Amino acid sequence: MTQTTSQIPVDEAGTLAGALRLRAERTPDLTAYREFDRQAGAWRAMSWREAAERAARWQAGLRRMGLQPGERVAVMLRNCVDWAMFDQAALGLGLVTVPIYTNDRTDNIAYILRDAGVRLLLIEGEEQWRELAPAARELDSLSAVVTLNPVTAGDSGVIVHHAPEWLPADAPPFEATPLEASALATIVYTSGTTGRPKGVMLTHRNILWNIGVALKALPVTAEDEFLSFLPLSHTFERTTGYYVSVVAGSTMAFARSIEELAEDLVSIRPTILVSVPRIFERVHGRIRDKLEKDSALARWLFQVAVATGWKRFEHQQGRAGWSPSLLLWPLWERLVARKVQARLGGRLHYAASGGAALSPEIARMFIGLGINIVQGYGLTETSPVISGNRLDDNIPASVGLPLEGIETKVSENHELIVRSPAVMAGYWNNETATREAIDDEGWFHTGDQVRIDEGGHIYITGRLKDIIVLANGEKVPPADMELAIAMDPLIEQVMVVGEGRPFLAALAVLNPEALATVAGEKGLDAGSPSLLNSPAVIDEVLGRIRKGLSAFPGYAQIHAVGLVAEPWTIDNGMMTPTMKLKRNLLLEAHREMLEKIYAGH
Repeated sequence: MTQTTSQIPVDEAGTLAGALRLRAERTPDLTAYREFDRQAGAWRAMSWREAAERAARWQAGLRRMGLQPGERVAVMLRNCVDWAMFDQAALGLGLVTVPIYTNDRTDNIAYILRDAGVRLLLIEGEEQWRELAPAARELDSLSAVVTLNPVTAGDSGVIVHHAPEWLPADAPPFEATPLEASALATIVYTSGTTGRPKGVMLTHRNILWNIGVALKALPVTAEDEFLSFLPLSHTFERTTGYYVSVVAGSTMAFARSIEELAEDLVSIRPTILVSVPRIFERVHGRIRDKLEKDSALARWLFQVAVATGWKRFEHQQGRAGWSPSLLLWPLWERLVARKVQARLGGRLHYAASGGAALSPEIARMFIGLGINIVQGYGLTETSPVISGNRLDDNIPASVGLPLEGIETKVSENHELIVRSPAVMAGYWNNETATREAIDDEGWFHTGDQVRIDEGGHIYITGRLKDIIVLANGEKVPPADMELAIAMDPLIEQVMVVGEGRPFLAALAVLNPEALATVAGEKGLDAGSPSLLNSPAVIDEVLGRIRKGLSAFPGYAQIHAVGLVAEPWTIDNGMMTPTMKLKRNLLLEAHREMLEKIYAGH
């Protein structure tokens, strides 16, 4: 991308806080943030000048605590202006921010606070404090908790401050302490699917360098507006949304909640979305449900619109010639596509999808309707972006080309390894894990298996640790199978199993509404406790799974299914805060069901 006059050169910024200081100086009156004021029932705007002033007040509060550069402070808030301003305040004083997911388990939060030696923690209010207070007594390093809303402090042994009273009314100008580029900016704990999370150490240079090369791949300007709804604890959202908006001078609006996201998309009308596939999967599922109830004519119109839009996209990408059918695109756009575009605000330039694999079928539908989704790839350990599709070179089945300056290699076991200035400094308090991840030549081992085409585009084919080896030695990567199965509206969650077994099976959680419809069609009692054991329901699910996997090789077929009543959630410990399945725990939790499935084989 050609650098715009509003973009701050990352080398000039020096640090993440330096970027905010320069932004407030250069475009003080442009809108930095939008946040919904529930009392007033309206969206409130904050300029870059006001943002720097707000961050300066947080700095004044932190200074009074006597915190020294390098010490750790943690933030456990939903996405909001104060999340960003607390973070900037800490970074500007040379402190290290430790983000924590608001939906994480209490024992995990306590572990992170203890492992990182967190001195001060910022939380929302009473509900969080009630959960954390008992654990706080055991945290020797934690000297203070600041809450946005009033709480009953109790006798936890930790000083609790109410932010409106703790923050001074006035403060000196925002400070961006000069730091070495290698200075630690943040420790981000990755939510491992096995064992305790590891603290990824990212420096100011790691993140700023990644921003600089990402902005060469995808355009972001001061005219753009983001809608932030992925947790800022997720490095994907934090870097490519929040920090990028500071460097580019764009506006970031903070969504009220996931439940209100559909309304916020229409209200804010973002030009750029940073999203995970689940959001697109939900919209796709609703569209499919509606189409099943629509007339044959409506289904035909939709299919023709998508097919024409896809031809148009392929022509624009230079992969297909012109076709006379493209002349009808304005008609199909008016009749079909604009209705779906309107659900996402109606002025989206593109959506960057990452964090997990996006089904090519879903990508094809949205792109065919004129909604440009560009898939990218990365890890927390790489700050995070490694590769991404470009607007003029977008292959939805791939995760694009490596960003400029990122070296890539494929090992003998097809693992992608990378080297760049964005690779982490290591894992906090865990030299053994660091040595396992980064070799002596500085190559970071991603753990993801890939293939790379002649043009350099990367395709994720599996994860080393997730490969299922059947009893006959056949190796099966389950991720693509699970994506295909979950396309069915009846199947809410699925995990393919079969390690050391003679055949593949699946554990599945069903969508309650879709299950009730199936029960009604088969004359079954939707409220019966034994519904999930009904042969008719099991056969229906197996039939749908087999249909979803019809294009897969013969060995990648599901021969049995176990239906699980309780959804897999973060609260019951079956998922990580980044919504990844904890496979080993699920296998243990459903061991009895699996033994029945494989009995006699």
